[in-house]
Amino acid sequence: MDQLWGLLQRAQQWSPRPSQTIYKRVEGPDLGHLEEEEEDREEEAELPVQFCPMELKGPEPLGSRPGRSAPIPWAAAGRKAAPYLVLTTLLIFTGAFLLGYVTFRGSCQACGDSVLMVGEDVNSELDLNSGLGTLYWSDLQAMFLRFLGEGHLEDTIRVTTLRERVAGSTMMATLVKDILDMFSSQKLDHVWTDTHYVGLQFPDLAHPNTLHWVDAAGSAQEQLPLEDPEVYCPYSATGNATGKLVYAHYGRPEDLQELRAKGVELAGSLLLVRAGITSFAQKVAVAQDFGVQGVLIYPDPADFSQDPHKPGLPSYRAVYGHVHLGTGDPYTPGFPSFNQTQFPPVESSGLPSIPAQPISANVAVGLLRKLKGPVAPQEWKGHLSGSPYRLGPGPALRLVVNNRRASTPISNIFACIEGFAEPGFRPRRSLLFISWDGGDFGNVGSMEWLEGYLSVLHLKAVVYVSLDNSVLGDGKFHAKTSPLLISLIENILKQVDSPNHSGQTLYDQVVLTNPNWDAEVIRPLPMDSSAYSFTAFAGVPAVEFSFTEDDRVYPFLHTKEDTYENLHKMLRGRLPAVAQAVAQLTGLLLIRLSHDHLLPLDFGRYGDVVLGHIGNLNEFSGDLKARGLTLQWVYSARGDYIRAAEKLRKEIYSSEQSDERLMRMYNVRIMRVEFYLLSQYVSPADSPFRHIFLGQGDHTLGALLDHLRMLRSNASKAVSPGLASGLGFQESRFRRQLALLTWTLQGAANALSGDVWNIDNNF
Repeated sequence: MDQLWGLLQRAQQWSPRPSQTIYKRVEGPDLGHLEEEEEDREEEAELPVQFCPMELKGPEPLGSRPGRSAPIPWAAAGRKAAPYLVLTTLLIFTGAFLLGYVTFRGSCQACGDSVLMVGEDVNSELDLNSGLGTLYWSDLQAMFLRFLGEGHLEDTIRVTTLRERVAGSTMMATLVKDILDMFSSQKLDHVWTDTHYVGLQFPDLAHPNTLHWVDAAGSAQEQLPLEDPEVYCPYSATGNATGKLVYAHYGRPEDLQELRAKGVELAGSLLLVRAGITSFAQKVAVAQDFGVQGVLIYPDPADFSQDPHKPGLPSYRAVYGHVHLGTGDPYTPGFPSFNQTQFPPVESSGLPSIPAQPISANVAVGLLRKLKGPVAPQEWKGHLSGSPYRLGPGPALRLVVNNRRASTPISNIFACIEGFAEPGFRPRRSLLFISWDGGDFGNVGSMEWLEGYLSVLHLKAVVYVSLDNSVLGDGKFHAKTSPLLISLIENILKQVDSPNHSGQTLYDQVVLTNPNWDAEVIRPLPMDSSAYSFTAFAGVPAVEFSFTEDDRVYPFLHTKEDTYENLHKMLRGRLPAVAQAVAQLTGLLLIRLSHDHLLPLDFGRYGDVVLGHIGNLNEFSGDLKARGLTLQWVYSARGDYIRAAEKLRKEIYSSEQSDERLMRMYNVRIMRVEFYLLSQYVSPADSPFRHIFLGQGDHTLGALLDHLRMLRSNASKAVSPGLASGLGFQESRFRRQLALLTWTLQGAANALSGDVWNIDNNF
């Protein structure tokens, strides 16, 4: 943050400080060169930084009691200590989005001013050609890189890891104050917080969760020790679950289908699954669909790095993870949890009805040794010593989960650098820096805020950049992103030095192993990322960057071992270098997005996305034709979208970029492309993730493909259990899905075309 704000301060030609280096345009053949000169000016008065005062109180059972300290349920803390603190150190925010073409006067109570909406009437905009010359991309890039250095990255990470972070607690309030003070010290335009009162789930310290063997009569026998009793699964169903133990690999639909094919009874069982590949929520949802009574989740050493020179997760540690198949507060789905507003007693459909509990590898070994039945396939076998990895069933177990729900205040932190379309460098677009609270409960803080401002975000937000989990290793680089940002990311990667390959850029590093760089680097946005909700729910293109350990899981994420020391050892002393690479990547991306006259978003990319799925759709064209059905409307809509994108591209190419009104009109169309792909034909309350490519629900391309697979006799092996247990292929459902998908894509094509009288498709 120091470096980014320092860049903006130094570049403000219209407000230099005494004896401050400023830049002026040199006329003549060296046009475009910045010449330094010293100029004295009177000291300007510093503007006060406004922020909302706040007070946080933790749930009473989690706080300290007289005479002794109550144990802190680490999972509630969101204590992804090392990765979280890397991003805190980089820019003091877990996410940032650029507000597009508005002068952000503050959407908070403290700022007081109104928010100017984006419109295509720009008569009131300042003349960009007045005053001083323009700073070019190369100038800004050089200035940013000069200001950016490793600096105190490592020291700041080390110091901040000493704090515990429990959502809604007084300790979190202290951290919030620290971040507010940090933002305020940077002299940002606005600093504030907003508070949500959300339903979180914590362990009941007076009645801890338990696991017992059960005899044939159903009586509880030996109790198995839960070595990490403070680690739990938020939003698990509470109560007892008893059943025979079955081992199910990662708990994916195909894993359970294979168990069923081998004759292993799943209904009424207790499932043992490995952490990884899919989220805890997905594992529990799939198990529930197959009639399982409860789920135990353990970390297998095979899923972590096998390098003996790197630290590993102790065998007595369990891994934390929430089990709500969704995001945000599951007790107020579709509504923001502002000001303790009361809502009808409705719960998210993504809440499970069966209990789940994390266990350590030590406990898992004891369970696996009791299993009988067939030996697991070779690829299912992990690295637990002395374990035969049989499928089961085994003896009966009883899992008791006593987690309790508590209404908890959480506070998101915001800071803003206002953007103005005028010379003397300020960013053209505003930058909003955010630190979310309640992330480990399913991005509760970000989702509740999105629900509160959903109706205006698509008018303002250009891009959301998440730095959560940005440094989990140094072997591989991945970008989980909207397709609109792929071309820009490729361009930026060519300008950032690789942190572990001297003389190479990040782009060189990734194409070295795979010439098709986007197949190597680009990943879909996962539901457990705050970036996912911005795109799939709010229609804002988003990206989350991650350095990982050669495609191996960072072993300490969501555990008590996630400390500065372990992250430092995992990266073998390269933490500052990798953190600096993330800062360079993020900073250059933000400069492009906030400075370019024309938004650098590849609006034609979604045409390629549809084309990539055409092969999968064509596979079923013969089956559909035999039933008198066709996919032609999807192909036609895709063609209209491609033509609309090409038409806009030609218009932009032939236009004059100095025409600010025209550029703004183009940008309004470009920045709303992601929003156009949210289905307007389904309810946000019933289907919050309305994006037809990235969302969840019957309106998506993925759901259509799943349904088409039911046309084949082996469909049950390829689709989710909920669909496989249904009535098979249904023509009426297919027609509805096709209409939802086609008209959303067609609507996006129409909107991209511009004025309705210029649309050249045939309705």
